[in-house]
Amino acid sequence: MSEASAASEPSAASEPKGGRGAQLKHTGLRSGWTTGACATAATTAAYTALLTGDFPDPVTITLPKGQTPSFALAAEELTAPGAPDGYAMAGVVKDAGDDPDVTHGALLRATVRLLPPGAGVVFKAGPGVGTVTRPGLPLDVGEPAINPVPRRLMRDHVAAVAAAHGGTGDVEITVSVDHGEEIARSTWNPRLGILGGLSILGTTGIVVPYSCSAWIDSIRRGVDVARAAGRTHLAGCTGSTSEKTVVAEYGLPEDALLDMGDFAGAVLKYVRRHPVDRLTVCGGFAKLSKLAAGHLDLHSARSQVDKGFLAELARRGGADAGLAARVAEANTGLAALQLCAAAGVPLGDLVAETARDEALAVLRGAPVQVDVICIDRAGTVVGRSGVRAP
Repeated sequence: MSEASAASEPSAASEPKGGRGAQLKHTGLRSGWTTGACATAATTAAYTALLTGDFPDPVTITLPKGQTPSFALAAEELTAPGAPDGYAMAGVVKDAGDDPDVTHGALLRATVRLLPPGAGVVFKAGPGVGTVTRPGLPLDVGEPAINPVPRRLMRDHVAAVAAAHGGTGDVEITVSVDHGEEIARSTWNPRLGILGGLSILGTTGIVVPYSCSAWIDSIRRGVDVARAAGRTHLAGCTGSTSEKTVVAEYGLPEDALLDMGDFAGAVLKYVRRHPVDRLTVCGGFAKLSKLAAGHLDLHSARSQVDKGFLAELARRGGADAGLAARVAEANTGLAALQLCAAAGVPLGDLVAETARDEALAVLRGAPVQVDVICIDRAGTVVGRSGVRAP
């Protein structure tokens, strides 16, 4: 059985009515697992073996939304109990489902060593995992490129294994990816200052596959379903975090949520022909800065954050020449946002307002009110526009 097929499937009674779950079901594409989920599975297996002498195979983990996929082990190694510098290593092959992910098929390894009580969980980058060398990412310079949600997942599973088998939960976790440095050359990591390999990523643990034609068709179907249900306020979201944000902000029901992913243009063009009273666009600051700059496809392979454009917006918001120059040279959109926030320049609001106006331009006078919300990786609102009619 493949890793993806090992995940629990929703029952017919619990099938989603809208949002990314319904859209994915409509596409017929198979989802996969993030590098963060794979690293968590490998860590869980390795720590279990270190405490018990046996590797669970397959190893089952719990993802942030409660799914419990199982992963077969592709590699395992265990030192003799009580040996100096003892460790356990487990490896999992990443299955990205039907997504054209460059890390599909990569072997992720987690090596776990015991630490003295009170040391906590320490993360290290092994071969093929990058190290952060520039500011502007959600990790400090010098840290292994293991993002916050995968770190939390691994900590939670370490704690659960410790509770089950009498451990302290104080461990060193070294994550590595076979050939990761080579694979990373096909990603944005080198430009972002993540050197030496890949990032360990994922907010839900699940890779949602994107086929352009299938996903755009699912967006259209989502609009049709919402309109048929009498929804007058829809939200186009770039992912699960932005879905949570609009639900918290407006209490929108599931079938009013459109997972537009990177296809902002697909939502706007279809709503132009099939209007609703109001459309909220919600997503990460960097992605929506691309919409503000006039891009309708927000994928990193097809559009990029324009720091020069952000610098010009910052000037409009009161930034002096020095700050504008630093924004133009910032490592990431997040770094530009942080520079402006420290100086009291509302770059998030400026991006949201400009993105709203770009959306209205694409709507071409269709009777749809639009507002935009920008969030950071944690889901905190960092910019918003007012609601504007055409």
